[in-house]
Amino acid sequence: MLLKTKPADVFVDRHNGPDSAAVADMLRTIGVESIDQLIDETVPAAIRLKKPLNLPAALTERAFLAKFKQIAGKNRLFKNYIGLGYHDTQLPPVIQRNILENPGWYTAYTPYQAEIAQGRLEALINYQTMIIDLTGLEIANASLLDEGTAAAETLHMFHSLSKKKNATRYFVSEQVLPQTIDVLRTRATPLGIELVVGDHRTFDLTDESLFGAILQYPAADGAVYDYTDFISKAHDNNLFVTVAADLLSLTLLTPPGEMGADAVVGNSQRFGVPMGYGGPHAGFLATKDAFKRVIPGRIIGQSIDAAGNKAYRMALQTREQHIRREKATSNICTAQVLLSVLAGMYAVYHGPQRIRQFASNVHALTQTLAGALANLGLNQRNEFYFDTLDLKLESTELQQAIRQEAEAAGINFRYFEEHGTPRVGISLHQNTEIEDVRAIVAVFSKVLGKEAAAVELPAEVTVNWPAGLIRTSEYLTHPVFNTHHSETEILRYMKQLENKDLSLAHSMIPLGSCTMKLNATAEMIPVTWPEIGGLHPFAPREQAQGYAEIFTDLEKWLCEVTGFAAVSLQPNSGAQGEYAGLLAIKGYHDARGDQHRNVALIPASAHGTNPASAVMAGMQVVVVKSTEEGNIDVEDLKAKAAQYADKLSCLMVTYPSTHGVYEETIIDICETIHQHGGRVYMDGANMNAQVGLTSPATIGADVCHLNLHKTFCIPHGGGGPGVGPIGVVADLAPYLSGHVLIDADGRTAGAVTSAPWGSASILPISYAYINMMGGEGLTQATRIAILNANYIKARLEEHYPVLYTGANGRCAHEMILDCRQFKKAGIEVEDIAKRLMDYGFHAPTVSFPVAGTLMVEPTESESKEELDRFIEAMISIRKEIAAVEAGRADAKDNVLKHAPHTAAAVLAHEWTRPYTREEAVYPTEYARAHKFWPTVARIDSAYGDRNLICSCTPLEQYVDAEEQLVSTDKGPSY
Repeated sequence: MLLKTKPADVFVDRHNGPDSAAVADMLRTIGVESIDQLIDETVPAAIRLKKPLNLPAALTERAFLAKFKQIAGKNRLFKNYIGLGYHDTQLPPVIQRNILENPGWYTAYTPYQAEIAQGRLEALINYQTMIIDLTGLEIANASLLDEGTAAAETLHMFHSLSKKKNATRYFVSEQVLPQTIDVLRTRATPLGIELVVGDHRTFDLTDESLFGAILQYPAADGAVYDYTDFISKAHDNNLFVTVAADLLSLTLLTPPGEMGADAVVGNSQRFGVPMGYGGPHAGFLATKDAFKRVIPGRIIGQSIDAAGNKAYRMALQTREQHIRREKATSNICTAQVLLSVLAGMYAVYHGPQRIRQFASNVHALTQTLAGALANLGLNQRNEFYFDTLDLKLESTELQQAIRQEAEAAGINFRYFEEHGTPRVGISLHQNTEIEDVRAIVAVFSKVLGKEAAAVELPAEVTVNWPAGLIRTSEYLTHPVFNTHHSETEILRYMKQLENKDLSLAHSMIPLGSCTMKLNATAEMIPVTWPEIGGLHPFAPREQAQGYAEIFTDLEKWLCEVTGFAAVSLQPNSGAQGEYAGLLAIKGYHDARGDQHRNVALIPASAHGTNPASAVMAGMQVVVVKSTEEGNIDVEDLKAKAAQYADKLSCLMVTYPSTHGVYEETIIDICETIHQHGGRVYMDGANMNAQVGLTSPATIGADVCHLNLHKTFCIPHGGGGPGVGPIGVVADLAPYLSGHVLIDADGRTAGAVTSAPWGSASILPISYAYINMMGGEGLTQATRIAILNANYIKARLEEHYPVLYTGANGRCAHEMILDCRQFKKAGIEVEDIAKRLMDYGFHAPTVSFPVAGTLMVEPTESESKEELDRFIEAMISIRKEIAAVEAGRADAKDNVLKHAPHTAAAVLAHEWTRPYTREEAVYPTEYARAHKFWPTVARIDSAYGDRNLICSCTPLEQYVDAEEQLVSTDKGPSY
């Protein structure tokens, strides 16, 4: 007997769902002999790659983790006192294990289907309540991307709200964080807004060209100012005022809302989220109730369900850019939901007293350090401070000597100059102990050649702030923040919330365009390693050589996948990638003296973020028609390209199309744009159908963004984190995003996010995926994704019309099921979406890109068994619709209209519906054996918008109002 040796545990077999026997069976169903034949019939020959991907050979999980441990070990973990919005913190292990490392939380989708997302929605309500309480304002959203982009969102929001129609100037305090100023300048320039940076204490607010201002609290150098008078004077001059604030400090300092601020923004990172070399972290934005209709991002609101019970949902302008398109005020789509859940749960677990104690300890240690440094003769300039000291030095030589000694001791401070004077900034944090203070003092003592007095931890300190700066109002008073303080209680609370949510741990999530594929455990493991999470984003680059290797390799590999010359990893969402890509095109045109090129052609079928991003980049949107087959109308495109030839900046195109088709005309389309002097931006939302088979460069694109949370396996996290790096051709590379504090390889363009490499700590996930798949494995994943989609199409097309297909009747990696004909029987596409919950499934994408349809994407990670289970559910639902069509089921009182069915509904004493309880909740044998119970009935969205409640509200405050409403309004009419 001969035994052959080869790897026994190949990762690609773990990632792809169907095995060889299943593949053969699926091919027979589709009616092709091989996957090669299917791909040839699906992907146009003209755009196929001529050679395989040149990527490293695939590694096993064990080999990858061993390799990555060595890479991560090249990062050096110093004690970081740099501050500037990033601080060392402690994520409680019980939260790390049960949320951050738990696929029940990190594989869930954005909670558009609220009935099966009540756990995450409650966690986000907690987060919003935390932000509202600490900032002293009336309403908050459920997170933004980071502090810089949150500040930029308020700039745009207040510019659009200003009644001073000719006002185009925005005051920025020189003490706003430098990276925030960088992002603000990037965002302001394309909109024709001028930033005026200066000293808030002396600035003239009567200038009629001003529309708003932004301040930092505490300031970047650590000083704490009372902004009450400034804000009052600003309001007297019809200016809006934003305050960027530190959350932990607001437990002791008077909140900006009580000073009159119109908005408060910031970063919730220090509430338990590791620094991670810059992200991901949840930015926050709180504002006044008067602005609730224009606040960007998502607001989680409270409504009622069909039974009159309290239920949470996303409210108001959620995903409004998909509706308003070029008239949208923001391109925000995903945000940092998983991170906001972590920060909110940190507040739930610790409660107001313990969080205040963290703040008290930090301030006490900072006072102790200040006293010890003063005894050494150092000049500490901040009269009032919270956690940061600002040392004015006599010479640059002294600054350099301090840095040398500190780094030798494994310590990082902030080194900077102000008005030509060298300075050292020291920011303490939650994890600082008295031993750390002694080590800091020892550095200065040694450099100065002086003996330091003994440094002891005081039992108490006196806060010397003026009365106007000392917080007297309560916060985090809701019971949720005062109940779950033991590990047993928080563990059970988190598990109760998790059990209310459907995730990939339960079943496939067949969302077209969103690509909910496997997030392998081996890919996720390094994310929580200290070598990945413990680095400050502004630490010296020589301390981050492991990260440098990850960035270099990942950029090189993504260039190979896309065919481009350069990649920027900075954008921390797909929408940010769109924006950064458009800015690169704008930078190219501007450098050539073509500032007038500002027209962006965008197909009518494009993602709503496309036109929103184009407007943010200062472009004029011109819509290109679609044909009846759903393709770009090439004749209309050519006519408009010619019409706007002198002003043409770019075309934004998604490929394969938003309709799930490889358009045969794509090369002709790109060539047309180039002929008229424009560039081609490709939306990378559908890269899952390109990798290894074609590429953006091959079709003729000049730039594209890549949703790493789609194609490259970063988990969706219930609505983020996402990463949206962009690839560009060589002549656009000089216009990729740079950063004011870190030399990002010589790039000088402005930053689009706060951190130089965006959400750096989750890039290892995509790094791991590519490492373990290799070029051949990535290509096979694309082939299986196309196979799975066409298998579903073949099984379902006799039950549901498939709206668009390619030249040979094939779909790409997703398809659109047309449900519009059911409206004649009174059945809406929403009814199908809600009924799928009773079968244990999340709905496909509803009414996008075509109203009244379902867009289905199975991904390559789902097995044939799971695909068949979904197909069985869809066929069963079609039979339920047929019963309504034939009159066997009542048009309004049927199993679809009442879906989803809760345990409470079917356990009620009386059951008056014309179908059985069993038909309601056990429509298949699988559902009987593996039942997932929605915890609320269908939610009344309109009621939630009319009666917006977006923070934790004690039951007794609204129960009477609910009872009154239920007696007069039975909820949604279905």
